[in-house]
Amino acid sequence: MWKSGFINVLLMTLLFGSGNSLRMERGFAVGRTDVTKCCDMPKACDVDGFTDWFKVGRHCVKYFTTPANFTNAEFSCMKIVPGGHLVSVHNEVDNRHLFCTVKNISSNNLRVWLGGFQLFQTGKFRWTDGSYWDYERWVPGEPNHVYTKEECVEMNWKKDEMWNDESCFVEKNYFCAFKLNAV
Repeated sequence: MWKSGFINVLLMTLLFGSGNSLRMERGFAVGRTDVTKCCDMPKACDVDGFTDWFKVGRHCVKYFTTPANFTNAEFSCMKIVPGGHLVSVHNEVDNRHLFCTVKNISSNNLRVWLGGFQLFQTGKFRWTDGSYWDYERWVPGEPNHVYTKEECVEMNWKKDEMWNDESCFVEKNYFCAFKLNAV
């Protein structure tokens, strides 16, 4: 009796539930496999003409899977939408939403440009959109720009959801973003 009741509940959940509680994911790199971890996509952006973008914090963002170096990615974002820039990240929730977007769209290529860069080898990082640098999530030992010419910020190098400083000339997928009230 218990087994059939459990199976019925499981079947009902699978058939009629949202599936969010049962979604399993598979990583493609060592240390990235966690079949119990759920990664929900952020909600769609509710700005006319940008419904294929996602709302992350106070921004609408879109993930681009055409690799570009940091500068070309930034210029691409500026051309696509007024007030557009590579994405800035200001808290853990937004960082997680960006990671989930990458993981759900392009799970075999997780490394992605964020809009952070080091200002003139000062050791201080800034966002391309001019917003305040008030959150960071570096891989332990990073940033190591003091010893290398790594002046731009990427996500998902070595550890999911964590950041690394990287050479700006490397081509990567990227996120464009604009403030919700800017368009």
